[in-house]
Amino acid sequence: MDPHSSAQDVPRCDLCETAIVHSYCDFCHFNLCKPCVVDHISDGYDRHKIVPFKERRSTLIYPTCEKHPHKNCDFQCEDCNNIFVCSSCTASKQHKGHNFLEVTEVYNAKKEVIKKDTKDLENHISPKYEEIARDLENQLASLDGGYDKLTTAMSKQGEQWHREINIVINKMKTEIDEIKAKHRAILQKHLDEIKQIQSLIKETLQTIRKIEKSTEVSPTIEYSSKIREFSKLPPKIQVSLPTFIPKPIDREKLYNLFGQITPLSTATEENVLSLYQSNTSVREFQDEPQIVATMQTGYKTVYNVTCLNEDKIWTSGQTNDIKCFNINCSLLQTIKIKSENAPNDITVDSDGNLLYCDWPERTVNIVKNGQTEVLIKLQGWKPINLCFTSTGDLLVTMYSVDGTQSKVVRYSGYTEKQTIQFDDKGTPLYSGNEKIKYITENRNHDICVADWAAGAVVVVNQDGKLRWRYTGHPSATKNKPFVPRGITTDSQSRILTADGDNHCIHILDQNGQFLRYIDNCDLKNPNGLCVDNNDNLFVCEFFKGNVKKVKYLK
Repeated sequence: MDPHSSAQDVPRCDLCETAIVHSYCDFCHFNLCKPCVVDHISDGYDRHKIVPFKERRSTLIYPTCEKHPHKNCDFQCEDCNNIFVCSSCTASKQHKGHNFLEVTEVYNAKKEVIKKDTKDLENHISPKYEEIARDLENQLASLDGGYDKLTTAMSKQGEQWHREINIVINKMKTEIDEIKAKHRAILQKHLDEIKQIQSLIKETLQTIRKIEKSTEVSPTIEYSSKIREFSKLPPKIQVSLPTFIPKPIDREKLYNLFGQITPLSTATEENVLSLYQSNTSVREFQDEPQIVATMQTGYKTVYNVTCLNEDKIWTSGQTNDIKCFNINCSLLQTIKIKSENAPNDITVDSDGNLLYCDWPERTVNIVKNGQTEVLIKLQGWKPINLCFTSTGDLLVTMYSVDGTQSKVVRYSGYTEKQTIQFDDKGTPLYSGNEKIKYITENRNHDICVADWAAGAVVVVNQDGKLRWRYTGHPSATKNKPFVPRGITTDSQSRILTADGDNHCIHILDQNGQFLRYIDNCDLKNPNGLCVDNNDNLFVCEFFKGNVKKVKYLK
């Protein structure tokens, strides 16, 4: 029997192993009965935390500060790679002017991530693997039956061949019988002619012998010799027997004629598991979209915005630094990129790492733990814009160095996986120039590109096949040509694109049908866009240098 529980599975004390548990040490993770509590804390160790059993595992155990061992680390320093620090450290010269995060907030946020990961693993990922395993087991179970059908089909083909060969042989035998009959007829005809002449010769001999013995004058004088006539022998008839010339058996040709066994084909189909599928509940539009917050980025012109999580965004503008803000509009972090060029575009991967395009250097770079690495180095092409897909692939729009071609390339890690450039007729999908082409993936895995120079939103499916183009919506108040800039999608698979010259946002459904504008929030030259997991829209106001947070769904 388990000493920690009875037959009724009542928890027992971990020290005496007999009494029913009453308390719990949240530091040592020990079940304790009332009498054993005193024994447990009598060792003089000052970190024991005794709580009622029902409140077990509720006390956070903070790391001890390395520089101040008598204190716990209640903070993390963002400027020092998020190291743990205590209150004394925050006041020290080493961390003067640094930004700090409360460990409790980080802990709670991570707990939510763990809770969500547990849910995703239990409800989505694990069932998907079970489904794949069942499919493979079913394939294995049906393997013998499938190959039996294959060999049966071959045997039937062999029987059919035998029947056809017998038919051919019988046909040839019939032909031989017919030839033999003709042969016989020719020989018989000539034999009959010879026998007829032989009969005439026999009659002539009888007549000659009779005249030879006779003394009559008239028959002797009237005799006419037939030697010349009979000396003209008939032609000798020689009819050759037909021959059967068997053709050599070419086993390879015979093999090919008999049939073909297709090679074993292992098709690797991308098994897409999206944890960000559209909500089952429809979220309707608010009657009037509203501004929730306005962030002053400090850029004279702001280009791009991307959501790190529900609380933080990254922004970039005309300088070579990339800034991170929280929802309270506070600047949390600034990354100055090595190149002196302003990044073309920015995005974050599923691990929260920042990526950016450096078009003069023809690179896509990733920032991990404060260190910048070159992820992709292009030859003959320059990157323009980029985004991550729900499956973890990276999509990059790019143009040729001579500025005549544009395309979308899908990367898995460092490896080029797919190129999207032409439609089924060989016509370029995108305008061939160096103009911006913001890109995003929709929840249905469509790839959406805002082609600024073409004045169109171009949408292809995940195989790169053109689905539709959107070139604007007729409006009495939107007088300037439709020139799309930023583009993003929400939980309802709606597509939002910035119309900078008309100072508004177009919202489309996943099939390219216009739904509505966002044109009441005093947006000025909207450019980069992103939507967070709660469907809040972030809009870069290009010349103002602001990022506005807009709520447009109920």
